[in-house]
Amino acid sequence: MKQTFRSFYALLLCFALGTSTLYGGEPVKNIIFLIGDGMGLSSVSMMQLVNEYRPTIFDEADNIALQKSYSADNRVTDSAASGTALATGHKTNNTYIGVRPDGSAVESLTELAKRHGKATGIVVTTVVQHATPAAFYAHITNRHEYIAITEQLVVSTLDVVVGGGMSLFNERYSGDVERVIADAGYHLVRTTEELEAASCDSRIMALVADKEVGADSGDYLARATRKAIDILATRGGDEGFVLMVEGSLIDGMAHGNDALAQQREMEGFMGAIEVAVEYARNHPDTLVVVTADHETGGLALVSANSDFNLSEQGVEFRWATDGHSAQMVPIYLYGCGAELINGIMENAELGTKLKAIIAE
Repeated sequence: MKQTFRSFYALLLCFALGTSTLYGGEPVKNIIFLIGDGMGLSSVSMMQLVNEYRPTIFDEADNIALQKSYSADNRVTDSAASGTALATGHKTNNTYIGVRPDGSAVESLTELAKRHGKATGIVVTTVVQHATPAAFYAHITNRHEYIAITEQLVVSTLDVVVGGGMSLFNERYSGDVERVIADAGYHLVRTTEELEAASCDSRIMALVADKEVGADSGDYLARATRKAIDILATRGGDEGFVLMVEGSLIDGMAHGNDALAQQREMEGFMGAIEVAVEYARNHPDTLVVVTADHETGGLALVSANSDFNLSEQGVEFRWATDGHSAQMVPIYLYGCGAELINGIMENAELGTKLKAIIAE
C-alpha cells in the first residue's frame, strides 16, 4: 500500500515538474547531493585535460544542466547565499544562511527529508560549521557567527555529521564537549578510523579535525561518503535518506590561483562522486546530483602559443581573479530521476526541485 501511494505521488510530481519522476520504474527514495565549492565548468574541463581525455565520472552523467549562482543582493554570490539557495530553494543575501533576505527562516532539504521520515547527513572537508554545510541545518544572517552555528548544529536533526570543526565546539563548550554531544543523541568520533568502525545504527558526530580536514586529503572524502551512506541507509530504512557531500577546498585552491592544488581537491571530490554513483547504480531508487555553489577564480584553459600551425601549442591555466565569479556552473545527474532536472535554471530552482522530489 505504501509503495502504491509513493507511485501515485510520483505521478503528481511528474505533472508539477513537467516530466516523469520514474527512472527504471521507481520513484526517488534517496538523494545524494554533492557540491564542489568553487567548481566551475573550467575545473571539470581541467580534469578531463589532465586525464588525457579518458572518460571521467562527469562523462558518465545521465543528464546535464546549468545553474545561475547570483544571490538576492549581489551578482557574485558567496557560499552562504548560494548554499542556502541549493539547500532551501530560496535566494538570499550574501552572508545569510538558511534565511530569506528579510531574515525569516526557511526549511532546508535535509530538514524536509527528516519530516518525511528519512535519515539525513553531511560530509565535508572543511569545518562542519562552514557556510555550505550550515545551509542544510542552520538559520542565521551572518555566516561568520560560528559559535551560534555550532549551537544550532548540536540541536539539529542530522543523523550523520562528518568533517572538521572540533576547535569551535571546544570554544563554545569548553571541556564539556563530549557530554553536550552525547546529550544531543550523537556518538562522537574523532578519527576517520573510528568513523569507519562506528555502528551504522547510531547517530554520528565525526569531528575528525580541529579545524579543516585539510587540503590534499587523499581518499578521505570517498571513504567518509561511503560510511555515511552505509549509516544513512541503515537508519533511513524503507524511507530512505538525503546526504550532502561537499568538496570544500576546491574553492580555497582557486582563491590561491593554484591549479595543481585544485586538481588534487577535484580528484578527492571525484572519488566521492564515484562512490555515490556506484551506490546509485546498485540501488535504482537513488538520485545523485553534482553541482557547485559558484565558480572561483575565473579559471581559463588557454593555448600556450598563438601559432596554430604547431601540432601542439600546449595549454596554460590562467586565473582572472582571486575571488568568486558570476559564471554559470554545471549540474550533473545520475540514476533515478536524473531526467527531472533540465536546462538552464536558477540555483534556487534546483533546490526547489529537489525538495519537491522529497515531498512527493
